[in-house]
Amino acid sequence: MSNAFDIGARLLYRDALLLVIDKPPGLPVHPGPRGGETLTDHLDALRFGLPRRPEAAHRLDRDTSGCLALGRHAKALARLGKLFAGSAVDKTYWAIVEGGPAEEAGCIDLPLARRSDDPRSWWMKADPAGDPALTHWRVLGRAGGRTWLELKPVTGRTHQLRVHCAASGWPILGDAVYGGAPRGSALHLHAQSLSIPLYPKREAITVTAPPPAHIAEALAQMG
Repeated sequence: MSNAFDIGARLLYRDALLLVIDKPPGLPVHPGPRGGETLTDHLDALRFGLPRRPEAAHRLDRDTSGCLALGRHAKALARLGKLFAGSAVDKTYWAIVEGGPAEEAGCIDLPLARRSDDPRSWWMKADPAGDPALTHWRVLGRAGGRTWLELKPVTGRTHQLRVHCAASGWPILGDAVYGGAPRGSALHLHAQSLSIPLYPKREAITVTAPPPAHIAEALAQMG
């Protein structure tokens, strides 16, 4: 990514409380144990006159692209945190999966738990004793042994969409952790839109992000 990365060009929405950016794939949101560049390194460029930089109101995996909401100050972050924690935010993802479901729409109701007790490990597994996790899905297209899915997570568990798709028998294309892709593959998972009911007397703020190049190319190949 490097310091030449222009985060301002990826700004999708701005008001007094909220920013929404189009996060590029391959950039972690928060610092991890291995160090390296993160989105946080670039957030000072989005202060727009405020004394502190904005902060992410929710999580996106390093390899997932698309809509990421940022709170511009502590009160905004607290309000957004409650909305995300309470499943009030409508989140829509696009994924291209290997194979695909026989049906055209459905839901995956499968509890999830960490694979290991190591606090540094984010890998998850389907586990009846885990935390409840619910995903609605709908087929948007099929071609060449792959399926383009719309995924709507009701809960927000770590790696929920990746584990749910893999456990259903159709892993997300490029998933080296939960699918059979080689390390370094491009994950075909994109946070396509957010609809955030931030202001009680107004309609929800809805923001969409265009798919990144590798997903746009795969969709074009699917016709």
